[in-house]
Amino acid sequence: MDSRLKKLYQTVILKHNKEPYNYYTNDNAAHRIEAYNPLCGDQFDLYFNISEGKMTDVSFHGFGCAISKSATSVLVKQLEGKTIEAILQLCKEYQTVTNPEITRPTTNDEELLAFEAAKAFPERLKCATLSWEALEEWINNELRIEN
Repeated sequence: MDSRLKKLYQTVILKHNKEPYNYYTNDNAAHRIEAYNPLCGDQFDLYFNISEGKMTDVSFHGFGCAISKSATSVLVKQLEGKTIEAILQLCKEYQTVTNPEITRPTTNDEELLAFEAAKAFPERLKCATLSWEALEEWINNELRIEN
């Protein structure tokens, strides 16, 4: 792993683990998604509303390793004000970052690109994708939208 990517990875994880974005329980949210990994115990709940076709009032709460917490924080930060279609595109871009079989990510977003370093640690990939996959699954199952 190159030193720039490693430094970016460490910086993003430390920042979002220490000061996660919108880290609170929102009991008034219309929607709640549970992201849970029974193998390691990481568990986060995503809370949000959908208003005029856009995701609003996005927050999360839960517990897990620094990688899963940071990846969820970055996800929540990215979601506010986006349409479901834009969110599915964002998830697809994130998959190009975290999928070990893809060598060239389709995004230039540095916070997303930081998680490319997780490819060097296959046992931690689930941590980096836990909440992202839960959100995409919810969209596909609950809203019946697939990309």
